[in-house]
Amino acid sequence: MAKLTGKIALVTGANRGIGKAIALALAAEGATVAISARGRDDLERTADEINKLKSVVLVVPADVTDAKQVEQIFAQVMARFGRLDILVNNAGAFDGGPLDELSVEAWDKVIAVNLRGPFLCTRQAFRIMKTQKGGRIINIGSIAAQRVRPHSAPYSASKHGLWGLTQVTALEGREFGITCCALHPGNTMVERRQESGKKEDDEPMMTAAELAETAVLMATLPPHVNMLEAIVLPVGQLYVGRG
Repeated sequence: MAKLTGKIALVTGANRGIGKAIALALAAEGATVAISARGRDDLERTADEINKLKSVVLVVPADVTDAKQVEQIFAQVMARFGRLDILVNNAGAFDGGPLDELSVEAWDKVIAVNLRGPFLCTRQAFRIMKTQKGGRIINIGSIAAQRVRPHSAPYSASKHGLWGLTQVTALEGREFGITCCALHPGNTMVERRQESGKKEDDEPMMTAAELAETAVLMATLPPHVNMLEAIVLPVGQLYVGRG
């Protein structure tokens, strides 16, 4: 039997990249998967791939920065499946530039997606899992939560904040059997990098599927065990002191 047979998982930002890879990896381990993102077309393509794994999938297009839409995501999951065992907060955004040139709009957009979204989703999941007396929340952070690059203020600040949210969630979840952890990816070859042409995207890379293996490990640990934080990156990537 697959390790996640009978489990219900929700993955945000599952239309492409890391979120898609994690959704597929969870499904391959037997999980029933709800997937959410703003674009339905890409979500449907992810769903088609999950169907090929003989796994049940629910497509819920939504914007995780909108509280009412987030409530609807979880309402649809509960109406269809009656429970939620795993939440993967993956939806993310990147924008940046020199601090003195950075627009308020760019700052607000990144903070909204990368920090407000996980808060809204965690709040809804916590309410469900608290009643269930158990559940697991996996936040997809970044090595930028610990080692920053220039011109990345909104992104780095949001990922630092997500690590803080992870710890608070883990602490408050203890007595209810709710675990929360952070998976910090290094350079991952996703569609955005393939299309960017930026110099840093020529650095050593890992695939999203390789990263997803750690998400599956986190999701399949015994209920009383938590991998609070994991840093996964290509061996050749500049990281410690960015050197």
